[in-house]
Amino acid sequence: MTNLAHNLTASVTRDDDAPAILLGDTLLTYGELDEASARVAGLLRDRGVRPGDRIGCMLPNVPQFAAVYYGILRAGAVVVPMNVLLKSREVAFYLGDSQATLVLAWHGFAEDAVAGAATAGTECLLVTPGEFETLLAATTPQAGITECEASDTAVILYTSGTTGTPKGAELTHANLTSNTQASIDLFSLTAGDVVLGALPLFHVFGQTCGLNASIAAGACLALVPRFDAHAVLETIQRQRVSIFQGVPTMYVALLSHPERATFDVDSLRLCVSGGSALPVEVLHAFEAEFSCIIVEGYGLSETSPVASFTHPDRVRKPGSIGQPVDGVEMRLLDVSDGVGEIAIRGHNVMKGYWGRPEATAAAIDTDGWFRSGDLAQVDEDGYYFIVDRKKDLIIRGGYNVYPREIEELLYTHPAVREAAVVGIPHPALGEEVCAAVALKDGVTTTPEELREHVKAQAAAYKYPRHVWIVEELPKTSTGKILRRSVEVPASVTAAHTAG
Repeated sequence: MTNLAHNLTASVTRDDDAPAILLGDTLLTYGELDEASARVAGLLRDRGVRPGDRIGCMLPNVPQFAAVYYGILRAGAVVVPMNVLLKSREVAFYLGDSQATLVLAWHGFAEDAVAGAATAGTECLLVTPGEFETLLAATTPQAGITECEASDTAVILYTSGTTGTPKGAELTHANLTSNTQASIDLFSLTAGDVVLGALPLFHVFGQTCGLNASIAAGACLALVPRFDAHAVLETIQRQRVSIFQGVPTMYVALLSHPERATFDVDSLRLCVSGGSALPVEVLHAFEAEFSCIIVEGYGLSETSPVASFTHPDRVRKPGSIGQPVDGVEMRLLDVSDGVGEIAIRGHNVMKGYWGRPEATAAAIDTDGWFRSGDLAQVDEDGYYFIVDRKKDLIIRGGYNVYPREIEELLYTHPAVREAAVVGIPHPALGEEVCAAVALKDGVTTTPEELREHVKAQAAAYKYPRHVWIVEELPKTSTGKILRRSVEVPASVTAAHTAG
């Protein structure tokens, strides 16, 4: 029997006065976080939540996220983390698909959360600073932790490849406990460390490597609610941050900040990059400027996420995602010209996709190998190098954008005949979302109208910033639209090459 929440209580036993979560001048000690999570578990109990029930957690990077996350786990329930930028249509899908009985949502995103929950028939509890703490104070805390089987689902993380409808990856208590320990070992994380939490906690990278690893190690997680280079540099200086975790676009922003030299960043000892490939020149420039080492890793929601990493104490090969972490195997499938699809097996691989046995069977073979959909090469030392994505996933500023979902929204516009959503290189965001659209005969509309049509229904990072209208989209002989053959207008490309 086990529960990921034991990581919190173990750190409380070691030192309940140690700082656990910092946000500006707000500090939660381990004892206070433990107490708050016990009261959240009590609140869930009072609302009829039973072990195994799915509970939505739609909160930004605030101390309440940690209290709610561990409170849900403590109650033996399953956390369904949700991006706060989701629109009501998306909220309704997440809650309906996971059959969540309750969602705790941040007050600043109340409109879409409440509307989406109502559509799904899910109870919505708004988390408003002050009011929420008053509610918890009036609640009898749950003593102890509800024990679970190691194979029980702890978290359902929604992901979607390019198949359109998001799928919920079921991560077990064993998956997350082992991946948390792998992160602690990789980063040599101790109770004396201060980890900068700028990665969204509702994403698997920020959740495992940031929140769970910090809490298990007894370290302090210094939160930044929304990434801003100035705020991050200020937090590193003020809180003496020793570990920074980010996606490549964050490294680019910190490196190019005009006042970076005025901040004292001497406390940094290690930086962690993931989400997409870090350009080699950025890695070298950042390490020189900030006098610290960057380790790069690779993983997916389905692998909890850490699958491979470069190690601070081993040879680091720029551009490589390193070698598999302890207890994890990687290999290449269907190799052609040295390039193959990464397959992963180990303690980190998800139980399966929630309610989708066919999708699970397609992703994980009978020997436990998970097909990643990512193409890579491996050298003679066992270092992996990502070549491309097999799927047409667009990563914009560290957020995944699935072309099919945006295309489906474009198709709901009465003038649209066909649509292809593609990513183009962007100097700051990594990739920008674009759409080529063919219109129905005799109907007119403007790119601006199509853009606004999607913007009204999708999270802010998803809608296409560039839309252009074409006569025809490129297709295969069977009539399938070929995204990779879509021609991007020179004016669109020029808008970004200028920076």
